[in-house]
Amino acid sequence: MGDEYFKNKYRVASTRLTDWDYSKEGFYFVTICTKDRKCNLGEVKNNNIYLSEIGKIVLEEWLNTPKLRPNVFLDDFIIMPNHIHGILVIKDDPTVVETHCNASLQFTKNTFGPQRRNLSSINRGFKGAVKRECNKNNLSDFEWQPRYYEHIIKNDEDYARIKEYIAHNPINWELDRNNPINIGRSPQSEAEDEKYL
Repeated sequence: MGDEYFKNKYRVASTRLTDWDYSKEGFYFVTICTKDRKCNLGEVKNNNIYLSEIGKIVLEEWLNTPKLRPNVFLDDFIIMPNHIHGILVIKDDPTVVETHCNASLQFTKNTFGPQRRNLSSINRGFKGAVKRECNKNNLSDFEWQPRYYEHIIKNDEDYARIKEYIAHNPINWELDRNNPINIGRSPQSEAEDEKYL
């Protein structure tokens, strides 16, 4: 049927760069939000984040990422009440053999390109693992927002700005555009947030 049948009604424009290979070595800043920006992951008190049970699952699964994907390294990250910010470092390591669902080795060639080790698959695996653990622990109401925000870190200055942004997130929570009390505020305020990116 294709696009002509649905007239592009259900297509959402991708935020990904069309000419960038997201399995390529590099430093990537990602933000993953909870559905409807619900503050399921914890709360900020006195500029410190206190994780909920779901937030603790998020922390555990985030820390599991390099164990499951040896070509991925974790840099700075912060779990906030309704989102996580983190710097993921993807290394090109041809000796890495990935497993599928941690059960069976995958020896077949992927006809859709290098999907197993790209940024989307890393984030999809992380979000899925959190959801599975929540379901096992009677927290099945928890959901992630579809998709995620990413930024390719281009140089040392960019890297330093983003590390500072992550470190100051709890301090700036009252002004954060992801804070439910600020949703819908002016584009000028949102532009202030983006100065780090």
